Amino acid sequence: MLTIAYIANGKSTNRYHLPFSTKLPNHIKVKTIYSRRDNPLWDKLAGVVYTNDLDVVLKDPEIQLVVVATPSHLHFQYGKMVLEHGKNALIEKPFTETSAEAKELFALAKTKGLLIQCYQNRRFDSDFLTVQKVIESGVLGDILEVEMHYDYFRPEVPESVTEYSQVNSYLYGHGCHTIDQVLSYFGDPDELHYDVRQLLGKGRMNDYFDLDFYYGTMKVSVKSSYFRLKERPSFVVYGKKGCFVKQTKDRQEEHLKLFYLPDHEDFGVDLPEHYGILTYIDEQGTYHEEKVVSEVGDYSRVYEGLYQSIINGKDKIVKDEETIRQLEILEAGSQLMA
Repeated sequence: MLTIAYIANGKSTNRYHLPFSTKLPNHIKVKTIYSRRDNPLWDKLAGVVYTNDLDVVLKDPEIQLVVVATPSHLHFQYGKMVLEHGKNALIEKPFTETSAEAKELFALAKTKGLLIQCYQNRRFDSDFLTVQKVIESGVLGDILEVEMHYDYFRPEVPESVTEYSQVNSYLYGHGCHTIDQVLSYFGDPDELHYDVRQLLGKGRMNDYFDLDFYYGTMKVSVKSSYFRLKERPSFVVYGKKGCFVKQTKDRQEEHLKLFYLPDHEDFGVDLPEHYGILTYIDEQGTYHEEKVVSEVGDYSRVYEGLYQSIINGKDKIVKDEETIRQLEILEAGSQLMA
């Protein structure tokens, strides 16, 4: 068993972590949850210790992994504290505020023989996994362009912010999802172009970004906005022989917000109306247009990977260099704003 604890008891811990760590009772034991004050908004889990004393987590020899799910400006502070107390750490995204801080944490973990990793659960989104399946099927031929969109219509969010903050920008808060997907599947690009904007004017919140990753003749674009009344497709893939359009996003978050949890067999599973459309010309010149059954997303695969790494010595599923490179990209994009 891998015995774990959480630092923070808010939405991140209760919505995006606990439903997936507790899904693996044969591998994961959640022992303790620390927060500075009680949070009555979330039901307490039976058998879990809730505490306002951080030492209950840090000084417990049974706890092997501590999950830091605090606001992002506290990630470095708590991550370092966890490592210094001899425990492995999983840090929510964005991992740290700077790539320098990330390098320091990875170096510290190495000297202590510990694991520290970023919680990149979006690698296990159903739409992203389905796109990989389509690309690897080969029916589209050589891939020319991939468009990834992560849109909202929430103008009240940027309109409520009157000054710019790098760590609270849209690029940092949401680019950490999609940029990791790009780096994890396509690798480090040959070239990168940034279009990072403040649609409400200089000095205001960053509320739009469009990043182009170039890999030889292929381009992968990551585009996000707070001002899209109608969302663009989650993914569009163009190849020499056709295209694939996945309109809707992974449904795990949708279900979590409804408190429909992973203990249901159809949790996060796409219905036929959510399937992407694959259009291509085959080797005989025949035109095809068909729906592609979506892969099943599962954020618990992060915790399964941690179990395998800490208990069985397997490689980490999120490499240190991927996390560092992601932060370097976030930093570079943020320098375009003030």
